[in-house]
Amino acid sequence: MLVVYPNNIEQKIDFVVIREELRKRCSSALGRERVEAMQMETDFESVQARLLTTDQMRMARADGSLTFPRGEIHDVREAISRIRLEGLFLDEAELDALRQTLSYAAELEAFFGSLDEKRYGALRELGKPTPSPSLKGGELSSLVKLIDQVLDRYGKLADSASPELARIRRELVNQQNAVGRTLAAILRQAKTDGFVEGDVTPTLREGRLVIPVSPAYKRKIGGIVHDESATGKTVYIEPQQVVDANNRIRELESAERRERVRILTEITNRLRPHTPEILQSQELLAEVDFLLAKVSLAESLNAIRPEMVNEPMLDWFEARHPVLWLHYVPQGKRVIPLSIRLRAAENRVLVISGPNAGGKSVCLKTVALLQYMLQCGLLVPVGEQSRAGFFSQLMIDIGDEQSIQDELSTYSSHLRNMKAFLRQADARTLFLIDEMGSGTEPLIGGALAEAMLRELVAKQAFGIVTTHYTNLKHFAEQTSGVVNGAMLYDRGAMRPLFQLSIGQAGSSFAIEIARQTGLSETVIQYATDLVGEEHIDYDRQLQDIARDKRYWERKRQQIRQKEKELEARMAQYEEQLSGVKQQKKEIIEEARQEAAELLAQANATIERTIREIKEAKAEKEKTKAARSKVESLKLKVEREASPQPSPEGKGGQVLRDFSELKKLAKKGGLVGEAGQSGNAGNSGKSGSAHIVHSRTVSFERTLDLRGMRADEALEALIAYMDDALMVGAGEVTILHGTGTGALKQMTREYLASLNRARMKRGQVALEFGDGDVNHGGAGLTIVKL
Repeated sequence: MLVVYPNNIEQKIDFVVIREELRKRCSSALGRERVEAMQMETDFESVQARLLTTDQMRMARADGSLTFPRGEIHDVREAISRIRLEGLFLDEAELDALRQTLSYAAELEAFFGSLDEKRYGALRELGKPTPSPSLKGGELSSLVKLIDQVLDRYGKLADSASPELARIRRELVNQQNAVGRTLAAILRQAKTDGFVEGDVTPTLREGRLVIPVSPAYKRKIGGIVHDESATGKTVYIEPQQVVDANNRIRELESAERRERVRILTEITNRLRPHTPEILQSQELLAEVDFLLAKVSLAESLNAIRPEMVNEPMLDWFEARHPVLWLHYVPQGKRVIPLSIRLRAAENRVLVISGPNAGGKSVCLKTVALLQYMLQCGLLVPVGEQSRAGFFSQLMIDIGDEQSIQDELSTYSSHLRNMKAFLRQADARTLFLIDEMGSGTEPLIGGALAEAMLRELVAKQAFGIVTTHYTNLKHFAEQTSGVVNGAMLYDRGAMRPLFQLSIGQAGSSFAIEIARQTGLSETVIQYATDLVGEEHIDYDRQLQDIARDKRYWERKRQQIRQKEKELEARMAQYEEQLSGVKQQKKEIIEEARQEAAELLAQANATIERTIREIKEAKAEKEKTKAARSKVESLKLKVEREASPQPSPEGKGGQVLRDFSELKKLAKKGGLVGEAGQSGNAGNSGKSGSAHIVHSRTVSFERTLDLRGMRADEALEALIAYMDDALMVGAGEVTILHGTGTGALKQMTREYLASLNRARMKRGQVALEFGDGDVNHGGAGLTIVKL
């Protein structure tokens, strides 16, 4: 059974910071729910599986040969649960969110299924679709295709969703155009008569097209007054000529709404039987979002999956505190790593001593946080040589638990924690105690601390404690399974080094620090006399030991570095020697092949010459000619067998290579100087023409920026306008919606900047403005190129 003590352990060890980091890195509510549900586990196989899946996801993301799918993750669980009742339906936005979600889930299943079994077995298992009797092969893509039949790419019901919808929309457009033309004619006449201002345009009131008119002229234009401005200076009149047409528009709009509801109800009825598969896809997306957040955090921490064993132990090499890493590394500061080893066969308990502010508490929190993260299934920032153990209980006593409400002093709170430790600790417990025994009279506090530590050692628990008490240092020195550790301190510079050295006790450097702060020598000498010279000598000897150990540790590191350099150089020489041997082998083999070919040619020539001599019956002239052939062959063999020297020093290799190059030039028509290989000159032109042609074919005259962030929208707009200018589009439409107006402002500002650049180059400026009021109005921008 898992025991984590105290209840606020996550606050104590800063795991709340890690949880928040993961929460920020999730892209959906589904992933954030997984982050909130994450907790330390005691099932070794489960933790191993989580770590393996996370590590394989990290490798897949880093694998340059793989293209990881990208898509939208929406939480559609509430909508899907709602439509369990007959008669309820998904609206267009919900249907589009479901389509995006199912499409991404289908892509992920296909991607995971295509991965190599040996390298990515856990991810392949994650992506296996759940067998479904209602879906052939459990394919989510069939549901996507079903939704594609009724929605366009903007998430709206397509005209093709039904013949009736297409008919209604055609008539609606015709009626709106007719009203628009009539209103335009009326408005022109009204402007001519001076009844309206010159910049007035038709507008919408209560879903009907009207004309803004000054109250003084409202009777000059016959019609129905629908509204007036807040100031009363403008009234909105629907001319009598368009009343019937507007009524018909309202009827068609109602008919369109009814048809939309019918279509959405029908598509929802077809999706309802597949609710289990849809909810299962949500689980896949939640897990993937959670995994990607864990991978993102691991990449920020340079974290890995260390080797794990199902036994209590710590064997960490260059472990780093994750929160300090996230805080200091972006500032260019260094986080000093920690190496620690506690094993049942060696030492179970480490007693760390050293000066205040020397890093003792950070060591405790590093160990606690990394073990907690690991058993939550998170990769941890440790060295490749590290091995991690597994614990059933994690118990800490760090910080001040003083409570006025509970009438607890600092020391009382520590004793309460020790009581819990002694009651529950066993051989699979990891305990971490900061400043053990502090908070009361030092002699009694030290004695109680030693007694409690002895009991924890007897229970074979694993743990780390920090202390300033000399008796605990002696206890560690004299007790089997317990070892001293020191936080190193530079006595010359009077500053902590934040390095843990295991094997000897550390000094508190109280006298030195007191002298550095400026206390009088009288006070320092009096204190020295009180504790006695023996204690001061003991403390000084500890310092000397620590100093000497640092010296020899540096020497050992220098030797190791030299050994590594020597090994690297030896490996380099061996590699070069191996290359030379291989090259020699290849040269000899090539020479053998050439010799064999020459010998074969010689034999063939000799046989042919003998045959000619016999056929000519030893006629003098023909015999002489045959002998001449043999002599020519002999000279050729001698030349080939004895390569001519060259400036490169490679015998006949350069000549042979050049000959091969000439042969290749004749065959392939290599591009050389001007006038040679006539095909080369047109390659650039034909390539550019091909690009323009392909972009012209795929170019769409509408760009939809809705739903994008400003930076994404700007990037898309820049690329789109580049293509539009390249293919010579006459007019394009930018959909940005009304909303807050940010996307529209960004669009207009970019187009204005584009015009400024064009005018500097002497090019014609682009024309742009709002669209027609019947087709989006201020929600879109029309650009004329």
